[in-house]
Order: sequence, then structure tokens, then C-alpha cells
Amino acid sequence: MSACADKAMLLQGLVDGELDAVNAAACEAHLKVCDACNAEYLRLLALRRELTAPGVSHAAPDRLRANIEAMMAAESAPQAAAAPARPARRAAPWAAGGLGGLLAATLAVMFVVPQVTEAGLERQLVSSHIRSLMVGHLTDVATSDQHVVRPWFNGKVDIAPPVPELAAEGFPLVGGRLDYVDGHVAPAIVYKRRLHTVNLFVWPAEGRVLNEARSARRDGYSLAEWTSGGLRFAAVSDIEPADLQRFKAAFIASSSAPSH
Repeated sequence: MSACADKAMLLQGLVDGELDAVNAAACEAHLKVCDACNAEYLRLLALRRELTAPGVSHAAPDRLRANIEAMMAAESAPQAAAAPARPARRAAPWAAGGLGGLLAATLAVMFVVPQVTEAGLERQLVSSHIRSLMVGHLTDVATSDQHVVRPWFNGKVDIAPPVPELAAEGFPLVGGRLDYVDGHVAPAIVYKRRLHTVNLFVWPAEGRVLNEARSARRDGYSLAEWTSGGLRFAAVSDIEPADLQRFKAAFIASSSAPSH
């Protein structure tokens, strides 16, 4: 039994977090009524986890860029001084500068792809936030007691996220649920800001530490991301960016966890 032909690309986009909120919601609704597409979706998720497992995926060391730039500079300097001017000609990008061109093309792939991945992750986070606002999707455990929410995640995920109570700072805790982020079943801790919802997603950083905390605005929603204690955090809400930054500061201060 194969997946619906018209859903194949959508399933790929859903797994990679590349669908907008409307298409993601429609695709997930279809998965609930189509066993074939749901089986294919689960297969794609399993494949994605295998491809990102330690020993399969490999992050290039930080010194690689410096080494490549040094090689390019060493190659181009003598050529710039000695080569006579000659008419320009069209050439493949990797052939135009010999080794330098090849290395430049390699750098383009290495340093552009992560940016695309992060953009896809932001779309995935916003889509998850929007889906949570649908009736019955916001919390699996509804309580303002941090001593209930944090233990509820035990045995359901491999991490123990901090769950501080932030009512005094204007962000009361309302509960938590399980979500799926960046290839992981992830805790989503839910807070309120007046009539607005703040979803805080937490998943393993897997050695990826953000050089600096990031904030973004996508499709009318604010995002704030940071890493701490081997975990990656992403807060999403439709409140103003300054308000979300106040939430982030209050969360970090209350959980006694410095951010990066």
C-alpha cells in the first residue's frame, strides 16, 4: 500500500519543516485518515533520524573554513601579481579559479545549507505553535504547578527540561505537551501572556551551540532561540518581540541557566 501520489512532496516538506502553516495543518489532517500516507510519513521520520544519528552525519570542524581561506589566499596572491590581463571567459564556477574556485564552491555549499536548515526549522516551529492553538491541541497536561509538569515528561522524552513558574513576571504556566521538533519528540512547555500563548520548545542541542542567541519574526510570530546546558530552546508567540525577550530573560533567570 503506497502513499497518495499527490501527497508525496507534501510529506517530504512536512518532515523537513518546509511547509507553511496552512499546508502543514492540511497534511497532518490527511495523515489521520490515510493509513498509507501515515505509514510513509513515519518511514520518512525514521530515515531522517538515522541520517542525523552520530556517526552518520558529520559536522565539519570550525578550523576548516580558516584553513580553506588561507589556501585560497596563498593560491591567489602569486597569480594576482604575475598573471597578465586576459579577456574574461565564461567557465564553470569550480573551474574559474582552479583550486580556489573549487574551495569557494565547497564553502558556498557548507555555509549556505545550514542557513536553509535553520529557516526550515523556524517554519516548523511556527507551524507547531499554530497547530497547538487549535481546540484540544495546546496541552497534554494542563496545570500551573511546575512540580506536575516537569515529572510528566519523565519516560516520554530523553531530557528533563526546566519548568520554572513565571506568573510573577507576567507569564503564568498553563501546562505542557509532547511535540516533534528537528527530528526529536520534544517537550513543549506552555505559558500565557495575558490572552496570548507562548510555546517553549526544548530538544537536545547535540553539540550545536548557537554562537549568539537569536530572535526572528516570521509570518507575524516572534521567535527567540538559545542554547543552555546541552539543550536548545525556542520560544514562539504572537506577542511583540520585546515581550518575548522579557519571557526569555525571566525563564533563564528562574531556571538558573546561562544562555549562549
